[in-house]
Amino acid sequence: MPSLDIFLRQVRSRSLEHQRAMKLLANVNLAGQMVSVLRQELDSMVRVIYLLTQSPERRELLIDASVRGERWSQEASRAKVTDKEMVEFAQTLQGWTQSVYKLGCAFIHLSGLHDYNDRDPLSQLPAKMRRDILEYCRYYHGGPAPDDERFENLVPYLPSVLEKIAGNLEYYLEALKSGEVLNANEV
Repeated sequence: MPSLDIFLRQVRSRSLEHQRAMKLLANVNLAGQMVSVLRQELDSMVRVIYLLTQSPERRELLIDASVRGERWSQEASRAKVTDKEMVEFAQTLQGWTQSVYKLGCAFIHLSGLHDYNDRDPLSQLPAKMRRDILEYCRYYHGGPAPDDERFENLVPYLPSVLEKIAGNLEYYLEALKSGEVLNANEV
């Protein structure tokens, strides 16, 4: 089976698992884990977007590496391709990517945001990041209300945020399957 088929299958399988996990986590209100799932889905999306900016030859090498469980490295050196680099590419296409990714990282790594039952994580974020997250959530998902900007009021929208990310991911997977290439200078 070609590596691209395996890669597409594993990304889609991961995405379906995220969607199932989000439903379960939402039912028991495990907000920190819900944000972590968002971050994992976003990780898949930024990697696929990065692949779309690569030449077909380089893309094939990176997909093969992924299927073999190897880290991606830069073309001209053995330095690894960083999450920061991939998120920056994705940010130009999806203006909310960086804020959601950073929020997700704060929930994946032990941070003050894990004290969300006693201290509001949104109040601990830089003002621009907080504003970006809330504005995108309102624009795409209808809330939370401007006068109710607390984390607990953002949590009910997290399943919809995952649906949005998963939908974008599927769109980019189809572009990858069809061999599209995004010019990194136009991204």
